[in-house]
Amino acid sequence: MPLLFIGIDQNTGDYESPTVWVDQEKQELVFQGWKPDLELEAECAAFEVPGHAVGIPENEAVVRLPARMVPMIREACDAVERSAASVR
Repeated sequence: MPLLFIGIDQNTGDYESPTVWVDQEKQELVFQGWKPDLELEAECAAFEVPGHAVGIPENEAVVRLPARMVPMIREACDAVERSAASVR
């Protein structure tokens, strides 16, 4: 099943495109966003939570999205929940 496009940042310029999709088959939210600067990535990597390893695993990434995209993220959450409910 192809990705379900939810939306793109309304302030996107020619060379930026934070975007939100839903992978309905895998029941996942998919984000395209800005790479963090080294300081933010280091802060995320150093964050300690009980039961969670410190660091960012090789198969994961920190992605930044503007807060103005919250409505799209909510829409994506609703879409993935609807998709999950139809699989049950």
